Order: sequence, then C-alpha cells, then structure tokens
Amino acid sequence: MRDTGEVGKRSAGILLFKIEGGQPQVLVVHPGGPFWQKKDAGAWSIPKGEYEPDKDARSAAVREFAEETGMPLADRDLAPLGEVKQRNGKLVTAWAVEGDFDVADLRSNEFEMEWPPKSGRRQSFPEVDRARWCTPETAREKLNPAQAEFVNRLLELLHSTGRVVSGNGC
Repeated sequence: MRDTGEVGKRSAGILLFKIEGGQPQVLVVHPGGPFWQKKDAGAWSIPKGEYEPDKDARSAAVREFAEETGMPLADRDLAPLGEVKQRNGKLVTAWAVEGDFDVADLRSNEFEMEWPPKSGRRQSFPEVDRARWCTPETAREKLNPAQAEFVNRLLELLHSTGRVVSGNGC
C-alpha cells in the first residue's frame, strides 16, 4: 500500500508497569517545554517517540524509553499492546514491560526551540519534565485519551495471565 500521507506520524513507546500489593501501577510521563507546563489531565503520555515507517517500531520504543527516562530496557520481554490513533492523526504502537523505575532518577533528553515566540532566542527544554506511577484509573485520566486504551489492554493481559484479580479499575 502506498503511503499517501493520510496517516499521520508514527510513534512507538513502552508502558512500564509493576505490581504492588496485587494491584498494577503504570508509569506515565509529562511532556516538557512551555506549551505543556500547566497542562495535566489528558496531557501525559507513555514514554514514546517518533520513528520512520520503514524502521522497526519495537527498537524505536526501546530507544525512546531510554532517551525520555534515562533507563535502558535492553533484553526485556515486551508484550505487544497494539496501536492507537490519536486525535492529531499520529499512530502510536506500544509494548508493556514489567519493571521498576525511581521517578527521582528521571533523565530526559532535551529539545531546542525558539522561546518566547518570535524572540529570536533559542532555549533547551527536557522532552519529559516529570514521571509518576499511577493506578490504572488515574493513568486513564492523565494520559492522552487515545493512549488510555493501552492501560485497558495491559489490564486485560494481566487478568488473562492471572497476574491481577478484579477490583483494579478494569
């Protein structure tokens, strides 16, 4: 199928999770930079980043997770969570992986942009300025609405494998 440009950009990411007291927690990140500074509900994301359609999405997800958090994920078993299409047309592919991450250790790469607009001055900002562990219910509120589906898919996977029982917001 020829790419007509109708599909937006592509991103790949990782939904890191852990089980505490029999209940899942998921890691979400907040985008850095001045546009996102005061945004909360619906503004958070899984650690992810763009990749070219002819490149491997899984490799991009692992690379972007490391770039946005500072935590490498080499040689981990990744469970596919499929794709979602965001309102802006971006297609996001994600994998789940179990692990732990101290949010105080967050080390994100940076991007540069003109700020303030039309000032001619360039400033650097972290791609991710915060990370936090959330219950699935809180994650669904914080995440970009399309990405909240990844939490639902993770919960289905955890239920089907007997990792968690009902009562976790699924």
